[in-house]
Amino acid sequence: MTAFSVRSFLRKEDGLITALNLFLLLAVLMLFGLAVDYGNVVQARTKMQVTADSVAHAALYTRELNSESQAVSKALELAEGNMPAATYGTVVTSDDIQFGTWDAASQTFTFSSGSRQAVLVNTRRLNERTNGVSTFLLGLVGLNAWNVVTPSVFETYYPACFREGLVGDVLVEVQGNNEYEPGFCIHSNGFVSLNSNNVFYPRSVVSMPDQRDISLPSSGFESNPGLTEALRDASYQLRILNRITDIIEGVQNMSSPYMPDYITSDIPIKLNGNTIRQEDLIEGRVHVRSCNGNGQINIESKLLLSKVVLIINCKVKFQSGAVLEDSILISTSSDSRAFNSAAGFQVGRNDHCAEGGGAQLVTLGGMDFPANLQVFGGQLLALGDIEFTANANGIEGAAMVAGGTVSGTSNMRMGFCGGAGMEDNFEAAYFRLAG
Repeated sequence: MTAFSVRSFLRKEDGLITALNLFLLLAVLMLFGLAVDYGNVVQARTKMQVTADSVAHAALYTRELNSESQAVSKALELAEGNMPAATYGTVVTSDDIQFGTWDAASQTFTFSSGSRQAVLVNTRRLNERTNGVSTFLLGLVGLNAWNVVTPSVFETYYPACFREGLVGDVLVEVQGNNEYEPGFCIHSNGFVSLNSNNVFYPRSVVSMPDQRDISLPSSGFESNPGLTEALRDASYQLRILNRITDIIEGVQNMSSPYMPDYITSDIPIKLNGNTIRQEDLIEGRVHVRSCNGNGQINIESKLLLSKVVLIINCKVKFQSGAVLEDSILISTSSDSRAFNSAAGFQVGRNDHCAEGGGAQLVTLGGMDFPANLQVFGGQLLALGDIEFTANANGIEGAAMVAGGTVSGTSNMRMGFCGGAGMEDNFEAAYFRLAG
């Protein structure tokens, strides 16, 4: 090659773009590979998070009434259904499910064996489990799989309305001239109806799915001070009513967690006659009375039912002055007046919210207390309606939940105990994602 040819060749720039394009193509492929691998891990993480949330909810829901091992077994069954081991490897093991407590303030989960309060579930795809999230082009630089862990914490909670308040699935209707102390709640899954001159103290609550559905007289907001601030939009599944049959069967079978500590014998006492008298009752015992047909059992006047459980399959009428303290009364009657009373019936001990002394009434039917009902740390659960006329200052710590309507009258002061004195009330937990 001549000198001229060599110099000409060296001056030529043909092909430089091709070399540059090769470098650009390599860079584009690397970015594309990173995008594909990142998108793949985000997709995997999303599926793992959904699985963690559903498994945690199932574990805590099952744990409410079952053993820890049963809850873990149910959770693992759901995890396998969501992310089969044949496809994803072992994503959740029993060690990945822990029960404990959740501190919302510090956002901290603390392991506590035997707890029913909260659960932590971790879904894991790890190299050590040989189920890491595979990469594509990043494998060229030595990253063959991502390690991905997704935690989920669920906790239980109990809406305040079910602890102390008036709750009706269809309607809550109260008249006028009533006072509702801070913390007391009125809730309906239908709507709430109020008359005039009710006073709602700060932190009292009136809720329904749409607060605009509230039924009021003309100038109702002006004549019910504090109502505007108390109104909320809310809707709840009445889980405690769905559990009434289980509660009744649990008490009949004397099984935990439905039996109170004051019952000391598992041998029931069978009662006879149409009237239950003081001498018929023995503290620490379960008493059973079976009726023929649609009869009614009378609870004698001024009788004190203390530390007893009474199960009756027909209507029950409390005569004047009957008092329940540390007792459970169950009527399996579906009559609208399964529990009814003469004037002056008292549920719970009048002890200004001291510990103990509460009482529970549970029925498959309804309740009707036409005059001077007094409730002190008492719980009334009915699949039907609850109608009552209260003593003006005789409500302090009351939980009424009806599958139909709760209907109250006027001149009542609804006091709030903050759960004190109501330790034996039946509860059904609600569940939410923590954090």
